[in-house]
Amino acid sequence: VGCKYQICQLISELANWGKGLVKVSSEMPKHLAVCDRILVMSGGQVANEVDARNTTQEEILTLAAKYV
Repeated sequence: VGCKYQICQLISELANWGKGLVKVSSEMPKHLAVCDRILVMSGGQVANEVDARNTTQEEILTLAAKYV
């Protein structure tokens, strides 16, 4: 748990410095908390790009099932 917190802090710090990051995880609440945009993959391809501030977990799950 402490390590995850430290990673999230580091991601936020790098983003504040204007750095771009790619984060891969199945933990959607974390994505929604720290990401600006999310590329949703389905069946090995990008299903869509969503604005993390204006999306829901339900929308992400629907997009993740698009090509399966």
